[in-house]
Amino acid sequence: MNTLFPRRRKQPTTPRDPVDSLPPVRHLVPLALQHVIVAYSGMVTVPLVIGAGLGLSPAQVTTLVTANVLVSGIATLLQSLGVFNIGVRLPIVMGSTFTGITPAVIVGTDAGLPAVFGATIVVGILTWLVAPWFAKLARYFPPIVTGTTIAIIGFSLLPSTSRLIAGAPTAADHGAPKRLLLALGTVVLVVLIERLARPAVGRFAILIALLIGTLVAWPLGLTDFSATASAPIVGLPHPFSFGVPVFVVAAILPMLVVQVVNMVESTGDTFATGQIVGRDLGPRDIARALRADGVGTALAGLFSSFTFVTFGGNVGLVSITRVMSRYVVAAAGLILVIIGLMPKLGAIVASLPGPVLGGIGIVMFGTLGAIGVKFMIAADFSRPRNHLIVAIAFGFGLMPVGAPEFYAHLPSALQTVLSSGIAAGGIAAFVLNLLLNGVERKDTAHDRSGEGQGTDHDAHGESAPAQPNPAS
Repeated sequence: MNTLFPRRRKQPTTPRDPVDSLPPVRHLVPLALQHVIVAYSGMVTVPLVIGAGLGLSPAQVTTLVTANVLVSGIATLLQSLGVFNIGVRLPIVMGSTFTGITPAVIVGTDAGLPAVFGATIVVGILTWLVAPWFAKLARYFPPIVTGTTIAIIGFSLLPSTSRLIAGAPTAADHGAPKRLLLALGTVVLVVLIERLARPAVGRFAILIALLIGTLVAWPLGLTDFSATASAPIVGLPHPFSFGVPVFVVAAILPMLVVQVVNMVESTGDTFATGQIVGRDLGPRDIARALRADGVGTALAGLFSSFTFVTFGGNVGLVSITRVMSRYVVAAAGLILVIIGLMPKLGAIVASLPGPVLGGIGIVMFGTLGAIGVKFMIAADFSRPRNHLIVAIAFGFGLMPVGAPEFYAHLPSALQTVLSSGIAAGGIAAFVLNLLLNGVERKDTAHDRSGEGQGTDHDAHGESAPAQPNPAS
């Protein structure tokens, strides 16, 4: 043995935080594609519905779709990678929200699309400005509130998958058995892969189910890629496609209401993501996430798109695959940017069979609802008051889902809030918790900004073990 030059012992390496880990490219790309596929239908649906509601031409609707996908990619990059104090640096996908559809159609009909985009720019800037103050409300969102809100987000989105599965009501094969069986087969395939495949393969369960489902749909006549032939290969969106934005108070006010709802939803989804990846988020983290919402929304107004929010379905995907790397989501954002610049790629993704996408949606949205339930369990359910909070909040949250016209005769401002089950349920949980449980005392409040350690205290002074809090 050489005693003059002894062999150095290997120093033990600290395992890298999975959020900040970078998978190899052979895994990174397909994992990112899964996020794109899960989010893409929602990104396309919002501009399609608004365009149809305003009677726009196919070329104008294409402009809206392309801009929406492009800005979604940019906002996702901001949220996952972070720039200065913008972006929470977690695996979160951004996209336009269904909550903004009705106000956009109403404002667009009365004042034109330039007024819609002007209001979108204003509320985006205001979101960026108020993010630090709104984030300080985090102590008003204990598990009973955040869990209930997240569960409502997931479960209230589930019915939207029925339209993908059954098809258009006017279609000849609307609700045909082959469509229902294809959706069921997609769900079963995800379950089988999760049960039988190795973990390395299970991470790609959604992508595998999508590919196999599309191949099965082809001979059944449930795929239509004809639109891809006419789509241009390259298309560069440019600002102010519908004219210079107009700033109208009557347009800004309803958009402000929508944006408050979006901020509540983004807060819930961000907390859910933190729960999945094992990070205890505080006001600073929430503020960074909301700033990304604001910047994304302001950019959306410049490029002819609509208000932005975190995508709950992709939160569910992170939970299923257990792939927590923010670089996977950043790669998904980059793919979205490329799709936004290449309409032909977007047309291919948009042509994927609805029943398969609907089956995947059932898994994703249901998973998000389950995450909310897991969050709620952290609350003390031996207290009947907490049962009451959940019961009433779910009542408000699911009422608009089962009866969309329930609030049709109320003033438009109230309709905007109450017709969104997410908004109505989240607000109900928030208010009921204040009334029944009060507010966490300042002298026992745990510093959730990422610097405190020890125990967390709920609104009743009961302690729970602190969650791990790696530096972001």
